[in-house]
Amino acid sequence: MLERALAYLKEKHTCPHCKEELTLCHAPPMHVGDGLGWGSEFLFICLNNDCSLFVNGWDFVENTYGHVGSYRHMEIPNSKESYNMMVAGEGAFTGSIVDVEALKKQNSRYQQEKKAIAKLDGCVEANDLEPVLYLLTDNAATQSERKRAAELLVPLNDLACIEPLRNHDFGDNHIAQDIEMAISTILASHYLRECPYCAELVKVRAKVCKHCQKELEEA
Repeated sequence: MLERALAYLKEKHTCPHCKEELTLCHAPPMHVGDGLGWGSEFLFICLNNDCSLFVNGWDFVENTYGHVGSYRHMEIPNSKESYNMMVAGEGAFTGSIVDVEALKKQNSRYQQEKKAIAKLDGCVEANDLEPVLYLLTDNAATQSERKRAAELLVPLNDLACIEPLRNHDFGDNHIAQDIEMAISTILASHYLRECPYCAELVKVRAKVCKHCQKELEEA
């Protein structure tokens, strides 16, 4: 998406009604007229509120259709197709302007996710917890890959996973339950448990927490 947006931003489109340069916007999910897609995830749209098409469109729509609305000129990138698209208000499409910096951040996150996924197959042999933690703490990552990462916690058996996982809101109860069970298994394999008062790790048979000095019930 980022590459296409950057390529389209090099194109220059001008509104035939006001001669202002068109703005690259994200396309609405549905074609206003027939319910079909536009064939492009981006559109060039005239956002000039002083454009004659937009200014005169209000009276035309009211007189013709009996409701409030106007038109904005729109062109499809890398195409000669253009439309006068009906809009309901002045704010139409002003919130859909392509934000290149936001796309760059989204693309960067996606690339990091791909790198982490590629490392999953060999992470147990390499004793590499990093890709597993990345996927589990990235709530935007693919759900199936997050579940796969959770399944690798027990084979990795690394206590270093506990603190970052305890401090994260996973946004998914199923993932959270899988991680909770994995942490319990890891702690048991190291003969440890979490202090119910300070959450630090102590030995299963400990009677007093060495961190907060609170007395502990038998496990």
